[in-house]
Amino acid sequence: MDTDPGRFADETHWRDSLAAWAIPEQIMNQAPTNPWIHPVAQFTVVAPVADSPSHATARAALPEAGSVLDVGCGGGRGALALTPPAGHWIGVDHQQDMLDTFAAAAQSQGVTHEEILGDWPDVADRTPIADVVVCHHVVYNVAELSEFIAALTTHARHRVVLELPLHHPLTWMNPLWKQFWDLDRPTEPSAHDALSIIRGGGHDAHIIEFTEESSRSSAMDTRAAAEATCQRLCLPLDRVDDVAAAASIADQASPRRLATIWWDV
Repeated sequence: MDTDPGRFADETHWRDSLAAWAIPEQIMNQAPTNPWIHPVAQFTVVAPVADSPSHATARAALPEAGSVLDVGCGGGRGALALTPPAGHWIGVDHQQDMLDTFAAAAQSQGVTHEEILGDWPDVADRTPIADVVVCHHVVYNVAELSEFIAALTTHARHRVVLELPLHHPLTWMNPLWKQFWDLDRPTEPSAHDALSIIRGGGHDAHIIEFTEESSRSSAMDTRAAAEATCQRLCLPLDRVDDVAAAASIADQASPRRLATIWWDV
């Protein structure tokens, strides 16, 4: 379904909305570990990837044995679902352990691959152009969205495909922040805010809203997911049972409302 509620969001609104997600300094100072580091196991693909509108849209623009650039690649979930027809993977990520996992996934599929360590678009000038560019679950980490989108577009021969939750992916944790820290958290921005900015940049972008068919397949068990939630909440691991009791970790992995945003170049 291609929908647009008609709301216009500029980049200032986007930037300010993301800034509101900053964790207050007095809480950050009590965090035993960095709450923004992603556990590699969460992005390690251990089961077949459920096909989604994002994958189908990207696959439709790929030639046989074509190349895919996966920005914020993690363990390679975006590229894996495109193989075949994809025959060459290019992964960009700011964590080396994510790139190592991406490379292992590519090797398991028998495709050629290359990895680039760094933040996008800082590494754009040393990243090859690909037939299709995909970027899954990254844009809510990007304050300067127009620059980010422009660099994605110039690196695609045929199509750019984004996948993101309809609302900020940490919104599900808001009740936990309230319970453990008495902290009210924001809910914006949204996928439609991103769509507005992309269209404002001159791209004929389309949006498809859908429900995730299954929870994210990863190497994390329930205990590890609870520990990751403690880390996100800036709590020590000795509070893991309290966190697990406060909210079912399974709720995090329950079907989510997602969006595919795509445009041809």
